[in-house]
Amino acid sequence: MKRTHLPLNAMRVFDAAARHLSFTNAADELAVTPAAVGQQIRALEDMLGVVLFRRAPKGLELTIEAEAGLESLRLAFLNLEESVRAMQSGHSSNSLTIAAPRDIIAKWLTGKLAQFSKDNPDIRFNIINADEGLDFTEANLDAAIRYSDDSGEHEGVKLGSSETLLIAQPNNDNEALIYWPGCDKADKKVDMRVGDAGLAIDAVANGLGRANVPAILVENDLRSGRVIQIECHENTDAKAYWLIAPLPQWRQDKVKKLVAALTN
Repeated sequence: MKRTHLPLNAMRVFDAAARHLSFTNAADELAVTPAAVGQQIRALEDMLGVVLFRRAPKGLELTIEAEAGLESLRLAFLNLEESVRAMQSGHSSNSLTIAAPRDIIAKWLTGKLAQFSKDNPDIRFNIINADEGLDFTEANLDAAIRYSDDSGEHEGVKLGSSETLLIAQPNNDNEALIYWPGCDKADKKVDMRVGDAGLAIDAVANGLGRANVPAILVENDLRSGRVIQIECHENTDAKAYWLIAPLPQWRQDKVKKLVAALTN
C-alpha cells in the first residue's frame, strides 16, 4: 500500500508551537526563526486544508481541527522515538557475529578474540564457519573474514601479509608436498590433499610432509616449535585474509574495535 507523504518537519514544528502556544518560543526550542515557524505552519495548513491556530487576545489558540489531531501526532512521535531507540540498541548490541573459514578460526582468530575479550568483557561472539558464499543480510553478520585478493564490494582491511611459508616438521626429511585449496603451489606435483590450510599445517606437524601455507596461520605453530620454516614466498596471486563488512556494519563501534584488535 502506498503511504501518504508525511511532512514530518512541519508536524514537528506544529507540535512545538502547540505546546508553547507561541511561534517565538517554538522557534527558540527548534533553533530557527519565528518567521520559519510561521512559514512551516502555513504550509501545513495549506496541505491539510484547515486552520491550526487562531489569534486571541491572550495569544495563540488551537482550533478544533488542530486539537483533534494533536494527541495522535504526539503518540506517533513517541512511537517514532521508540523505533529509533530499538534500532540503536541493535547498533550498540554487545554481540559480534563473524563468519570466517575454518582454518583461520582455528589457527588465528580465536586467539585474537580471546585477547579482545579481555579488553572488552561485555562483548559476546557468534562465530560462523563460512568458506564462501557470504550473505550479510541473510546471516545477520557484523563482519567476515575471507581469503581473497581484495575486499571486493565491501569495506575491508587486510589481515597480515600475502606471504606464504613452506613449513616442515622439525628433524623430518619427508619432502612430500601437501596441497590445500587455494595453495599457490597447485601447479606442482602433490602427494597429499587436505581441505584447508589449517589441516595442512596439522598434517605437516604430524610428519606427513611439507606445505606452503599463509604466514598468518602458522604463527602459533612456529612459536611452539610444532613446525619450522623452510622458505618464505610472496603469494603469486597476492591472496590474503581480509576482514570485510558492508559500510553500515563497518561504521559500528563494536566492528571498529574488532578491526583495531585484529590489525594490531
